[in-house]
Amino acid sequence: MQSNNPFPFAKAICYSGFRDGQSPGAGLFPTYDEVKSDLLLLQNDWKYLRLYDCDEHAETVLKVIEAENLDFKVMLGAYIVGEQNNPECPWNPPHLTEAELAENAELNNNRIELLIEMTKTHTSIVNAVSIGNEASVSWTDHMVPVERLLEMTLQVKKHLNQPVTFCENYVPWLDKLEPLVKELDFISIHTYPVWEYKSINEALQYTQQNYQDVAVKYPDTPVLISEAGWATQSNGRGIDPSNVNEQLQKRYINELMDWTESSEIITYVFEAFDENWKGSNDAQEPEKHWGLYRVDRSPKMVSQ
Repeated sequence: MQSNNPFPFAKAICYSGFRDGQSPGAGLFPTYDEVKSDLLLLQNDWKYLRLYDCDEHAETVLKVIEAENLDFKVMLGAYIVGEQNNPECPWNPPHLTEAELAENAELNNNRIELLIEMTKTHTSIVNAVSIGNEASVSWTDHMVPVERLLEMTLQVKKHLNQPVTFCENYVPWLDKLEPLVKELDFISIHTYPVWEYKSINEALQYTQQNYQDVAVKYPDTPVLISEAGWATQSNGRGIDPSNVNEQLQKRYINELMDWTESSEIITYVFEAFDENWKGSNDAQEPEKHWGLYRVDRSPKMVSQ
């Protein structure tokens, strides 16, 4: 049903190392020593890392892996921004003018160029590249037309030998992104049962169904999971607080890993560390609480 993985099977995790007081928006990034500390903590359990943008943080991560001779391979991403307004976005992002959308398109062109250059500089570490993240799903606040995603994919493939993907919720792969699949080397899906109000008893089966729906549709294209996880706290915004805690996270992650390892489906667990800069200012905001480790790097139950 599914062709071979685009690279050898190993355990994979999404990594973003921002501590309290740091954020990409503020331009405050983890230091070399902070990244080194994180990667030394992760190195015994994980082989593949997923990075989301070609920013200062990504450059530091790649430098640490190289200088410290760490055994990681990286899926490097370009975080592209909206090129069209999306009235379906539930949190009502600002309506951008045509001039602002054009500026975003130029910014995206620059980010794709940076993705190419950073990959060329660290070609022995970067084993795959992604042209973007959640930029086509119906609820996104940074919508990019499929024809632009196709254009970016072709641009990257012209300059790099690494396999190229796009990371997205499983739903758009079933119809909207079909034209893009023809040019991608592999498909990367996101699956979050807890965001879709599934109980822990339904969770693994739901993830498996998300995966199979896409894999069956594209039998000749490898499919991997680029995000799957379970939050540990919620203020009720999108996730019932009674459906998230460390015990439930441990159960879901363990069941997910048992299935994906036995099936050799490369799966980037979301995510390594809690990130308090994300979402609203509410401390219980679920966006802040997906890590297998807390923001102070103490292990949650799943990592003990």
